[in-house]
Amino acid sequence: MAVNVYATSGTTDNLSRHDMLNWVNDCLQTRFAKIEEMCTGAAYCQFMDMLFPGCISLKKVKFNTKLEHEYINNFKVLQASFKKMQVDKIVPVDRLIKGKFQDNFEFLQWFKKFFDANYGGQEYDAMEMRGGEVVGDGANKPASRAAPKPAGSSGMPKRAPTARTSTSASRPAARPPMGSGGGGGARAQNGGGLNADLQAQVEDLNTQVMDMKLTIEGLEKERDFYFGKLRDVEVLCQENETVEGIESEMIKKVLDILYETEEGFAVPEGEEAPPPPEEEY
Repeated sequence: MAVNVYATSGTTDNLSRHDMLNWVNDCLQTRFAKIEEMCTGAAYCQFMDMLFPGCISLKKVKFNTKLEHEYINNFKVLQASFKKMQVDKIVPVDRLIKGKFQDNFEFLQWFKKFFDANYGGQEYDAMEMRGGEVVGDGANKPASRAAPKPAGSSGMPKRAPTARTSTSASRPAARPPMGSGGGGGARAQNGGGLNADLQAQVEDLNTQVMDMKLTIEGLEKERDFYFGKLRDVEVLCQENETVEGIESEMIKKVLDILYETEEGFAVPEGEEAPPPPEEEY
């Protein structure tokens, strides 16, 4: 029987999406690049197999699928294992399969808490248990450029150094004719080496820009996610400001925290706190 946990703001560790992804990838030997990829349900099925051997049949799990009805099948397998191990958690399948960051991140946070409460430290070869199947969108990206790279890096998609290494390796090959031919041929070949070097730098910068865009996009999603939570709390408090007793004091304290400003922030004259946003997210 599993140990049930109930994730709240007081019981859930504040791990970032990067920490969560690193944890999943380390445990399951996967290459997930985004929280949204957890929407297939396959990772949770294998986690259950790790925690409670024999509670689930991995042969029924579709590890590499882009079809929504197969996502649903994976979550049905997960729910069956939950029922078998008497896990009380209700799985919001209809929201998770849509691949939205907020829903999948929230469920992953709960599952991390559940995992920590039930994991006994036993060894588990995730790759072997799923038949050597490579899982995660990150598995498809580094394949073309990672081949010339000596094995020794972690599977993170930092591929710019690879392109630069291969370019620098090709440069000496363009120089030997300098001693035998005329100056024009040497300059032409040297110019080709410079062009290749510039191309490598362009690719390097493009990769960095793309990484930054993905990071900013993820941070914006996290910001919107937590802002939405705070907005829900604010609306709930405002709707119950008329209650009396201990609840009234508690609501006032919560609102004070929500409207508290940072040091050095000047509140406009005539206002006690920054006005709440008009739109709800």
